Amino acid sequence: MRVSLIVAKSKNNVIGVNNTLPWRLKSDLAQFKALTTGHHILMGRKTFESIGKPLPNRVSLVISSSPREVSESVYWFNSIFRAIKFAERSGESELFIIGGEKIYRYALSLVDRIYLTEVDCEIQGDAFFPSLSTKNYKLVSEMKYSKDADNDFDFTVKVLDRK
Repeated sequence: MRVSLIVAKSKNNVIGVNNTLPWRLKSDLAQFKALTTGHHILMGRKTFESIGKPLPNRVSLVISSSPREVSESVYWFNSIFRAIKFAERSGESELFIIGGEKIYRYALSLVDRIYLTEVDCEIQGDAFFPSLSTKNYKLVSEMKYSKDADNDFDFTVKVLDRK
């Protein structure tokens, strides 16, 4: 099973403000949906609560120090490792780690692939992506998008695989 991380971050590594995304990037959200649909997605409790509901056609693995009862397509774990093992035992081909800040920090050393959206802005926020050294990764693809009516900023989507 491939363990992947998917993130959109500003030039100053902001990924969120007040438990929300600090921008509107319709093209990036469409890519997120296309990549993660049909897969397990792993996230922290705050990220799950900020989304507000389980995302359709995905199995949500939520990390929390106070796990809750399992409900339809939502499983709670007190450990990233247990959640990854659960996805693996379920026959998952690619698990997507989708945030937030603490989960990214803990999981960064575990991932095989990073889907990295670099948003061309510096923005105020209260959740940050950890510093990423790309020396251990090779660039697989890169696509640039321009600001338009559906996208607040220019952005670049890179796919990086661990060497």
